Amino acid sequence: MKRCVALVVAAGRGQRFGGDIPKQYKVLGDAAMLRHTLGRLSAHPDIDEVRAVIHPNDVSQYESAAKGLGLASPIFGGQERQDSVRLGLEAIAADPPDLVLIHDGARPFVGAGVIDRVLDALEHSDAAIPALTVPDTLKQIGEDGHSASVDRSKIWRAQTPQGFRFSAILQAHREAAGQVLTDDSSVAEFGGLTVAMVDGDERNFKITTRADFQHASSLLHGALETRVGHGVDVHKLGEGNSVTLCGVLIPHDQGLEGHSDADVALHALTDALLGTISAGDIGRHFPPTDDKWRGAASVLFVNRAVALLRARGARIVNADITILGEAPRIGPHRRMMTTRVASILGIDNGRVGIKATTTEQLGFIGRREGLAAHAVVSVQCPAGLP
Repeated sequence: MKRCVALVVAAGRGQRFGGDIPKQYKVLGDAAMLRHTLGRLSAHPDIDEVRAVIHPNDVSQYESAAKGLGLASPIFGGQERQDSVRLGLEAIAADPPDLVLIHDGARPFVGAGVIDRVLDALEHSDAAIPALTVPDTLKQIGEDGHSASVDRSKIWRAQTPQGFRFSAILQAHREAAGQVLTDDSSVAEFGGLTVAMVDGDERNFKITTRADFQHASSLLHGALETRVGHGVDVHKLGEGNSVTLCGVLIPHDQGLEGHSDADVALHALTDALLGTISAGDIGRHFPPTDDKWRGAASVLFVNRAVALLRARGARIVNADITILGEAPRIGPHRRMMTTRVASILGIDNGRVGIKATTTEQLGFIGRREGLAAHAVVSVQCPAGLP
């Protein structure tokens, strides 16, 4: 698998937008505009890392916008957008990815479909951009003040994220330093790269004016749709004197084996939460090959999944968890487990169901070789967004 980094350009001052803070930090729905952008990119299963390029004066605002998303430290940008992108590329060159997606921080509604199409095109091209046709008739005004029609079949509106093979776009940006080019595909063309074009999405619009912002707000506050996610996990039982289930330590004559605390219930819950926004699985966000997560409390995994949901404007409605095992008995701990899960998800206890069942001594669970868990979650998301 090719490693992909998304570089979010968010160092601008938003002069056309106005206001007392840069537009990317203005609250859209219930979170900063930039948080929506960062959350959507972080949730994509084929993006390995998200890095933001910001203005040096915006550190505290950025930290608030990115809280809980688990992102690396931001990169400081330059005077112009082109400078900021180049500095961002140079910053990640020490550990270069195979691919880079460069995205405007003020496009908070980028969908997985657009990202997929750009990444697919990079299988055969050094560069790829999403773009839209122009539906209106176009006119060009001559020096005499008279108009002439322009063939709109050859005119497209470029969007982001624009995708590139990393080494190619880094070299192109180095060569284009000092030039004034409007976007990264222009830099790529300046460097002699062939740029493929894929279908964009009207909902992936850039917020430039206050009218754009009002339109974005109306999409977030419009009709809602219900989504359901399902997660399953299994862990082996071994030596030990307790197991952790739903974040609660339960005495037992065995322990669960795993890279983290092996909380099979919270692992299933994490996958169910990620499933509601098509954000891959727990292994993609918290790989068992990473020593950072060795022995980690699984509540950290659920917290990250919840942060990704909320960055999408989603609200958790309920969660239902079923634990499969012959022992330990769950009944005496159910209330504590319910309270713990409800607290993590930020919902009432009455919206959390925790059940347990055996397999009538059948299979590996019946032989007390392991425990399994299923989780189902329902959420409500803005219906007009990808």
